[in-house]
Amino acid sequence: MQHPSSTWWRSDVHQDRRPFLLARNRITKAVRAWFERQGFEEVETAALQVSPGAEAHLHAFATEALSAAGETTPLYLHTSPEFACKKLLAAGEEKIFSLGKVWRNRERGPLHHPEFTMLEWYRAGAAYETLMDDCAALLTLAAETAGTKSFGFRGMACDPFAPPERLSVAEAFERHAGVDLLSSVASDGATDRNAIAAAASAASVRVAEDDTWADIFSRIIVEKVEPRLGAGRPTILCEYPIPEAALARPKAADPRVAERFELYACGVELANAFGELTDPVEQRRRFVMEMDEKARIYGERHPLDEDFLAALAHMPEASGSALGFDRLVLLATGARRIEDVLWTPVVG
Repeated sequence: MQHPSSTWWRSDVHQDRRPFLLARNRITKAVRAWFERQGFEEVETAALQVSPGAEAHLHAFATEALSAAGETTPLYLHTSPEFACKKLLAAGEEKIFSLGKVWRNRERGPLHHPEFTMLEWYRAGAAYETLMDDCAALLTLAAETAGTKSFGFRGMACDPFAPPERLSVAEAFERHAGVDLLSSVASDGATDRNAIAAAASAASVRVAEDDTWADIFSRIIVEKVEPRLGAGRPTILCEYPIPEAALARPKAADPRVAERFELYACGVELANAFGELTDPVEQRRRFVMEMDEKARIYGERHPLDEDFLAALAHMPEASGSALGFDRLVLLATGARRIEDVLWTPVVG
């Protein structure tokens, strides 16, 4: 099959891709029907936002709105509908899902595309373990709809009908890298950079003098852990250390970790889920830290969404998940690149 990014409109290329695209349509319909049976309302969120998110390594597409007088207001294409969905929870919605386009800059490859489709859903009052069950159900649904019994990617196979393995990040670090992760995280969330650096070096992971704790954590998980997840059956990688909590709340039983999990199949990250943080003071602190890190590495920062932080104080306890829909279709159909399952890929 030819690379579709610039020639997808040629009839021979389109005919090669068309079975994947028709399967995508079937999975789209099946997913919407599944959420409707579960009592969810589908919501459409604005793609233009005052802040595209507050994660150091996410890059947005920037634009501006012009008034009739020519005055400009900076805006961004959202990297996720998360902030808007949580505002809807604050407004009183209880079970919502969004299936729509999001945009992330500086991302291109077999599993990355600058414009892609995100499936995001939220359950007010639900434990985050409930979303683990949702994820398992969606894997099965996609496989059934595509007519496959096994997912495969880059030589790895995964049974989408098998109950996912639940593995904490600490267990995964010990199993796949021989690293005692939580020995470098204190109960107040403080991290010991030297401790994780020594453990990483012992595991043959490169460490640079200016690497932070987060840099080393990321390198270990990318090199040693992620490639081994979702082999044979799906993996739910849970209980992320609190410095990597993002928008997740701390786990009551152990303040060193957060109610955050990611879903993997065939070494591919499919979903990222949280028991949602609803403390606006703590969320602001995390956002500022992330933007400081973004400024340190990339020399830029995104504005904070003050409206979101205000709404957070009114948001009920909830759990939410974001799933890369195109990646799910890729695995379910046996495609090799994300562009194979996009009707009209972005040229580039």
